[in-house]
Amino acid sequence: MEKLQPTLVVTGGTKGIGKAIVDKFAQNGFQIFTCSRKTENVQTLVNEVSHKYPNIALHAIPADVSKKVEVEKFAEFVKNKTSQIDVLVNNTGFFLPGQIHNEIEGTLETMIETNLYSAYHLTRAFLPMMMSRRQGHIFTICSTASITAYTNGGSYCISKFALYGMTQVLRAELKTHNIRVTAVLPGATLTDSWAGVELPPERFMKPQDVADALWACFQLSPQSVVEEILIRPQLGDIS
Repeated sequence: MEKLQPTLVVTGGTKGIGKAIVDKFAQNGFQIFTCSRKTENVQTLVNEVSHKYPNIALHAIPADVSKKVEVEKFAEFVKNKTSQIDVLVNNTGFFLPGQIHNEIEGTLETMIETNLYSAYHLTRAFLPMMMSRRQGHIFTICSTASITAYTNGGSYCISKFALYGMTQVLRAELKTHNIRVTAVLPGATLTDSWAGVELPPERFMKPQDVADALWACFQLSPQSVVEEILIRPQLGDIS
């Protein structure tokens, strides 16, 4: 049987860490599926990748994965084009600063829907494909806020703690199915989440560093798994 081209699915692939992951796996010959809320960002990414990697198939559509119906739309888009997913990266994330006692009403719901439910529903959509092949690697982009209570993190911390817990449960469930699961806990990374912050760029990690860490984990033999990547700026957290 002809071996299919290796496939990456990553949400939020048009900016920041997601875009760096798209670039890293494109360098290594992967077929890529991604999505983003804004149509113009999707088209910009498609143009950039087709120019930089003309032999790589990038399939991208606009989808707001904070909504279950949009997750299902994206999952069907992928399933209609491939029967094999080698790497799934649940990357979509959203940050609003605030404290539990004074956050804007609805902040928790927004954080949970975007940061947790999107990963939960998309992973469930693809697990049957992975389990039938007994192969695949799932990465969830958590955060240092998954293990640290930041006083201006509020509902963001709650959602990321929950995402980290979900990833640990997945690891326990899927180990006997030969599916690797890795929680990625990046500290402050130079993305749009930090737009407007008056700190020098060198104070932050580069998105490419996170992408490189994922790729290194994926390269291990099937007998091994990196269960958790905790990566921070050299000078420590920014709170």
